[in-house]
Amino acid sequence: MAGLGVRVVQRVSSTRAFAKIAPHVVPALDRTVHRLTGGRFLLSAQMLPGVILTSTGARSGLPRTTPLACMPQEDGRSWLLVGSNFGRTGHPAWTHNLLARPDVSISWRGRDLPVTARLLTGEERARAWTALVAFWPPYATYQARVAREIRLFRLTCR
Repeated sequence: MAGLGVRVVQRVSSTRAFAKIAPHVVPALDRTVHRLTGGRFLLSAQMLPGVILTSTGARSGLPRTTPLACMPQEDGRSWLLVGSNFGRTGHPAWTHNLLARPDVSISWRGRDLPVTARLLTGEERARAWTALVAFWPPYATYQARVAREIRLFRLTCR
């Protein structure tokens, strides 16, 4: 996406209106497009890289699929996920699932990969947060909006 386009999308995605609407619209569109393209395309990936996370519900034990933005790591075998919930008050459900059952899978560029999730803490989290905010500045706006510390996870191929 060109520079001006990225800035406009970042500004819009930082608004409270976007935080109210996006959680209901973006995942549904992503799941549909992902299914229709055989896992090769995510609509939201036009703004940020994305994965489809398949986890097991912490309480239900049922499979849960969630389209998420991610920050791929240079090693090509790990990704950072941000539990920003678009700057809304509670932690997103998928973060509870990862804490309860960290062995999950992702669809990345049309490939299904088994991964293990690990919650980042301390200095490792601080370094990751700095990189994530440089990667997508609206994350700082989301954090400023909520009292909770936004959860960060590293997914690593098994």
